[in-house]
Amino acid sequence: MSARAVVKVGTSSVTTERGDLDLAALAKLADELAAARAAGHDVVLVLSGAIAAGLPALGLTSRPTDVRTLQAVAAVGQPMLVEQLRSLLAGHGIVPGQVLLDPYDFGQRSQYLHARETLLRLLELGVVPVVNENDTVADDEIRYGDNDRIAALVANMIGADTLVLLTDTDGLYTADPRRDATASLIEEIAAVDAELEAAAGGAGSARGSGGMASKLAAAKIASWSGVRTVIAAAGAADVVAGALGGSGVGTTVLPRGERLPGRKLWIAFALPSAGRVHVDAGAAAALVRSGGSLLAAGVRSVEGDFDAEDAVEIVAEDGRVVAKGLVRLDAATLRGVAGLRSGDLPEGAATAVVHRDDLVVMPEA
Repeated sequence: MSARAVVKVGTSSVTTERGDLDLAALAKLADELAAARAAGHDVVLVLSGAIAAGLPALGLTSRPTDVRTLQAVAAVGQPMLVEQLRSLLAGHGIVPGQVLLDPYDFGQRSQYLHARETLLRLLELGVVPVVNENDTVADDEIRYGDNDRIAALVANMIGADTLVLLTDTDGLYTADPRRDATASLIEEIAAVDAELEAAAGGAGSARGSGGMASKLAAAKIASWSGVRTVIAAAGAADVVAGALGGSGVGTTVLPRGERLPGRKLWIAFALPSAGRVHVDAGAAAALVRSGGSLLAAGVRSVEGDFDAEDAVEIVAEDGRVVAKGLVRLDAATLRGVAGLRSGDLPEGAATAVVHRDDLVVMPEA
């Protein structure tokens, strides 16, 4: 089986300051994708830029803030972006295939499996899938803000070996190099922790809505998938080959030693949390140390209005989110049985509030 890679390119890397498509940058990207294919890699491209590409076509000089206009701009920009890339890849004898994804494709299990089979079949046919968030119709997807998280989830979905996040900086620095002359590039990260996430900051540019914080969040998801992540500058020479070949470009985030199964990764990172369940110290310890299920006896309070089978965060007494899982009771029912021992539950009530098979213990970092 060929090595698989997901390459994600941010808006600022394929558009000019004005917002027009940067044809030279797109040509470089096409060349590098072709080289990766020739080196034996199956590549999925996650490409941002639809909204930025559509702005000048509509005579707009700044990114709108209302969803309806954003959707309209994306509808104009998306075909422009893909057509330019198609023309450039054709010069290498490569056929791209557009795949638009939204939260439903990751949050609904049957859709997740269907999307995976579609991507894998495209790769079998020698196609380069070009994935984008479905800006034109999905309100929630626009609230995702950028494609970093989607790229990480796609990397898990297809069983990729490497996730390459291309941006307009060389990688993650110890401080903002634009403000601190002593800042140095972090070449390797063993684990994404709270300190790194706090140092990463916010959005990187006015044309895109991601930034180093979203890159680290994506790398964390990929790490839990057993996928190595490289964050590097899109403009660097042969950057994709360097990232895939392990030549030390940018910042590399290593995969965790223990790979989280696909379903649990889906629960942990793809499903939005519909509420919170606060638990006592004994229940938190049972979840974290013993890998047990969450029982009603350990529940102290319930936050939010959720249904059975929704994803909820499980919160310890000190406020830490210690786990996330699919709850078997709706919020109203759970409030009524919170604190009750199994023998005191109403007849027919679920014994486990969140079964261990549907539960993911979150890292302390």
